[in-house]
Amino acid sequence: MADNSLATSGADLELVGIQKRYPGFTAVDNLDLKIPAGSFFALLGPSGCGKTTTLRMVAGLEDPSQGKILIGGKDMTSLKPHKRQVNTVFQSYALFPHMTILENVAFGLRRRKVGDPVAKAHEALKLVELDHVADRKPAQLSGGQQQRVALARAIVNRPALLLLDEPLGALDLKLRRQMQQELKQIQQEVGLTFLHVTHDQEEAMTMADTVAVMNKGRIEQMGAPEELYELPRTVFVANFLGKSNLFAVDVVDGNETAIHTDLFGTRITLPRARTERDSGSITIGVRPEKLRLHREAPTDLAGRNTLGAGRITDVSFIGVSTEYTVEVPGAGTVEVFSQNVEAGPVAGLGDEVWLSWHIEHTFGLADDSLETGALTADFSTQAIATQASLTE
Repeated sequence: MADNSLATSGADLELVGIQKRYPGFTAVDNLDLKIPAGSFFALLGPSGCGKTTTLRMVAGLEDPSQGKILIGGKDMTSLKPHKRQVNTVFQSYALFPHMTILENVAFGLRRRKVGDPVAKAHEALKLVELDHVADRKPAQLSGGQQQRVALARAIVNRPALLLLDEPLGALDLKLRRQMQQELKQIQQEVGLTFLHVTHDQEEAMTMADTVAVMNKGRIEQMGAPEELYELPRTVFVANFLGKSNLFAVDVVDGNETAIHTDLFGTRITLPRARTERDSGSITIGVRPEKLRLHREAPTDLAGRNTLGAGRITDVSFIGVSTEYTVEVPGAGTVEVFSQNVEAGPVAGLGDEVWLSWHIEHTFGLADDSLETGALTADFSTQAIATQASLTE
């Protein structure tokens, strides 16, 4: 990457009691959020959760029904879009087809009569490693290159806040992953505040310092990507970020460090520090890649939970790992992801197996208990699942 001569300190963003109501529908419901200056923040959620509406209000493209929008401590709620120090990169690149790449990047600077627009445009193109195509037209570039031009055009204006609205959605998988790495590197180099809106959990977790999972107009949980994945607080978060095996259990006893639960006669233990509730009927979970598959009943070991016997009802080989579906009486359907350290699946349909996992990988949720014995759901674009091993 080039030097950071374009770098400018980003500003923090604060949303205070933001609501957006439409007739008969509330898109964003009493949202409070503070994004520190210079951070890469992802607002993650499914279609209709309110994330894009939130971004549009920050950009000034929508007016909030209630609340304040502060950028760098200044109230921007009533300002027009062009008066906010905000730029947006959309999924559609919106480049001018008749202009060269250099002219596209310099366009905004010229309109605002900023001095030396050509030199500044070259600097921005160097940052995204595209200065060598400055004289080409957009149609002569690949999709990934066009997206980088759109990014350069936004960065060259030195906004206090850069908004990214599903910016990689039009790219193929391989190019999208490459752009994820490049975007993160550019953000770190330029030092701007990035607010990235996406429905792609892998994309959010790859790039962002902090992820806020949004559901029905509210933020369900917010934190570092590893924290959200390893210790989700709700059924929605546990299922939206990858896959989870969830069980409705009854708490039977415990001590200062752990609680013991009953799952149709099977004892399941979890750390007290990893559960939102510790009495009555609760919902607990474990990620599929944390499970190990056994051909014979494993011996009881301290620090380990076991389930079984069960029977494999589905095997899906996906290259780096194999996904097993196991029906366990009383527990229901359980998913196991096993890394392929051998050549292909090492267990087949109809095999009898037992499951085990470390107690510290169990988590307890804040939701009311599930009605069924087990629930496995997947709302992710690609499950994070390669680390369990299969033992004979």
